[in-house]
Amino acid sequence: MKITRFLLAGAMMAGLVAATAPAHADDYLTVQSFDGTTIAFHWFPAQGLAPGQTAPTVLQGPGFGGKGQSNPDAPSGGGIPGVGPLRQAGYNVLTWNPRGISPSGGKAQLDNPNFEGRDVQALVNWVATQPEAQLDAPGDPRVGMTGGSYGGGIQFSTAAIDTRIDAIVPVIAWHSLGTALYKASTIKTAWVNLLMTGATQPGNTFDPKILKGRKEAKRGMTFSPEVLDFAKSAGPDAYLSQITAPTLIIQGTIDNLFPLSEAIQNYQALTANGVPVKMIWYCGGHGICLTDNADTTVPLQQTWNWLDKYLKGNAATDTGPAFTWVDQNGKWRNAGGYPAATTSLQARGKGSLKLVKKDGSGPYPGKLPSSVSPLTALLLRSALPSPTKNSVSVRLRAKKPTVVVGEPTLRLTYKGQAKRTKIRVLAQIVDNRNKLILGNEITPIPLKLNGKTQKVKLPLEAVSASLSKGQKLTLQIVGQSSIYDVFPQGSVRFSRVKISLPTL
Repeated sequence: MKITRFLLAGAMMAGLVAATAPAHADDYLTVQSFDGTTIAFHWFPAQGLAPGQTAPTVLQGPGFGGKGQSNPDAPSGGGIPGVGPLRQAGYNVLTWNPRGISPSGGKAQLDNPNFEGRDVQALVNWVATQPEAQLDAPGDPRVGMTGGSYGGGIQFSTAAIDTRIDAIVPVIAWHSLGTALYKASTIKTAWVNLLMTGATQPGNTFDPKILKGRKEAKRGMTFSPEVLDFAKSAGPDAYLSQITAPTLIIQGTIDNLFPLSEAIQNYQALTANGVPVKMIWYCGGHGICLTDNADTTVPLQQTWNWLDKYLKGNAATDTGPAFTWVDQNGKWRNAGGYPAATTSLQARGKGSLKLVKKDGSGPYPGKLPSSVSPLTALLLRSALPSPTKNSVSVRLRAKKPTVVVGEPTLRLTYKGQAKRTKIRVLAQIVDNRNKLILGNEITPIPLKLNGKTQKVKLPLEAVSASLSKGQKLTLQIVGQSSIYDVFPQGSVRFSRVKISLPTL
């Protein structure tokens, strides 16, 4: 079972090495970015280069608040190739401390193309001057990018403004922080707090609007327009049309910070633009894979294939079908693209829900893998949903072996009263066999409670599952969760609930 290392652990990484071959943690190289901000980085040439030989270069960024990898022999992990294996495979590697992460200067801007993206442009300019760097043209090095979370988002931001980027492999990145952190105009409370807990380290500095967003997450359900506009401006959704670099998107089926819906939107936008793109879903990401199938060998091997084809230029390398995913039992499947589903599994129901703070979904009370440290368990339980008795429940039953893959659709007809007219409830799908929430996903649903009958239709967060004949799932509509604090108060009657799961 794998735990994401890109935010909490990644943000707390210490000790960077530098420039050439093995060095000391304080040996940084620096470049000046477009606005004079100093960006600190490390340079690790490929192993075995003879004098005069060159190699393609891979840029690898860290998680939010974290420092660039310091170990020239760092192993692969979390589905991302390590500095050591990359160098052994014939790539130069550059790692760096993003803007705002000491000793780099400036203030973090959430991977905004106009700031962090231009910082990476300065790094690419530097790579073009190095004797070990393979060039496509003067000033244009052969460059690819890898990395997860914040190190995934920066790939979209850089590729959108710099056509010298030849291939990217963003892992557990986002489409828009306006949806990833603010689904249905609802602050993802637990994750905002966890992100800032991990990133707030000595010497790190953030734009004041990031700090303001943290305060707003502690005391309410919605962001101010100033904070929301700042988050949205970081993209990368608005910049995807500018990307031409072949893109391998890797996303976690249990990631409820940057869920599968973020990857789906990136995949569809790039596909529509004719960019070579492949998407992989694996059991990992921000959170904990509770179903003991966190195999990262498939995304890692696909990453090597992607770099081999699009960075080294080996046209014969097979990168496989456009869509590869794993179910909750660890079985891998392929399709020619997304969406893959052509049918659906449906159920209907009704019921009443009292909106109270207690008896919500999460924190997760169950046993966690032994590999999870007590500190990580303490931090992440609030980001894991769980079944609850206080819910409106609708049972689904597979009449035959069924593969579920994609975003369910929920339709509600309801009426209710509350102190606040505009409220949120939440929807999650329970796997009755193991009593876990499918994919650890929970979706906020905006309701209008004014005493009149209302209707709403919306997609739930995407899930992946394989069901045997007769296997049951349960849709739960709940009034509160530890991931989203929706400050419930009131009651609602659902006269019609219809859930539709996309299936093969």
